[in-house]
Amino acid sequence: MALPGNPKGLARDIAEGYFALTPPILKKFTPPELKTINLNLNIVLRETRSEAVDTGNTETIRHKSLRMQRLNQALMILSNYCKHQRIPL
Repeated sequence: MALPGNPKGLARDIAEGYFALTPPILKKFTPPELKTINLNLNIVLRETRSEAVDTGNTETIRHKSLRMQRLNQALMILSNYCKHQRIPL
């Protein structure tokens, strides 16, 4: 299965909760596509971490934390899937 659209857009969709990575979904991707997804998830995670947030705005802090949590979870699932399938990232 080819990557749907922009890989960085896919990573942003994962961060916002519109798309979730699961092992059955990952089976459809080739090893180079999995490496591209991993790279873009790390890029979006780095961008999310670098966002400046007002300390008094709890809703913004919560939203940023949720995005980072979703990205970390997707990276963990991808890493474990690749380790199980013996695909080097």
